[in-house]
Amino acid sequence: MGYFLRTLQLLSTCVAISLVGSLDSWTVPTSNWSFVILCFCFVVTFIILIIESLALHYCFSFSWGDFLLCHACYLALFCLLVSIIYPATYVQFLFYTPSWDHAIAATAFCFISTVAYATEAIWILGWPQTGDFTGYIGSLPFLLKMLETLVACVILPFISNPSLYMDHPLLVSCVAMYSICFFLGIVTILLNLADYENRLPISSSTFHLMLSLLSVLLYMGALVLWSLYQFDEKFGGQPKRSRDVSCQHRLTNYVCVWDQRLAVAILTAINLLIYVADLVYWAHQFSVGTEDQPRDS
Repeated sequence: MGYFLRTLQLLSTCVAISLVGSLDSWTVPTSNWSFVILCFCFVVTFIILIIESLALHYCFSFSWGDFLLCHACYLALFCLLVSIIYPATYVQFLFYTPSWDHAIAATAFCFISTVAYATEAIWILGWPQTGDFTGYIGSLPFLLKMLETLVACVILPFISNPSLYMDHPLLVSCVAMYSICFFLGIVTILLNLADYENRLPISSSTFHLMLSLLSVLLYMGALVLWSLYQFDEKFGGQPKRSRDVSCQHRLTNYVCVWDQRLAVAILTAINLLIYVADLVYWAHQFSVGTEDQPRDS
């Protein structure tokens, strides 16, 4: 079953990569983002297939079952995001042209990849809960971390346009804040998967509480600065979409600049709420004095 699903994942992502790459869309940030995400999914799946074929996963000290489940969940959501964002921000501007047909086909294969990765995740959840699983994947802290990193990944294509923030140092700092929080989230997940979290000099709840508090503060600062300097005229922002020249005409393959600014602001607010939920969870864990790890639940 695993080899069948991985073969389907490789074929569907490979076809989607070929279709997206065949289009003249390298100037469109969301199209480039979709291409990179699909390439990442293909490469990771191919590496896992090789590792399992050579039985190298028995040499790893971390939980292979948790890693596979994490991989399947993440890549299923990645492909789902591509299936939504790619047609919403690029395909709809192509109208009925030969490129439109290729883009629609690419979206269809992205959705097939989503189903294949989601099926793998469900299949892995049906495995006997042996030593291959620690219990971290599927816990509330992991789900929150996964959502935080996924929203950060969605922000990425919209801030890949330097004209949105290069004119002001404080807007550049917003991009740095997004990057720091994303990096901290990935490190936290890796520490849990590798079972290194218990080796830290401080307690688990304290560690997570500090990271969550830092992330909340950074995202609050990013939301305030981005909103002020992008939409407030006193700080050089543009409050009305109708005043943006790039939004006055229906362009062929581009989401206008004002819409990109708004998308970043909305996604920042959404991720801030997720980080607040994460902070509340770990504040509760810290206040009751528990050291319950997600893997023990």
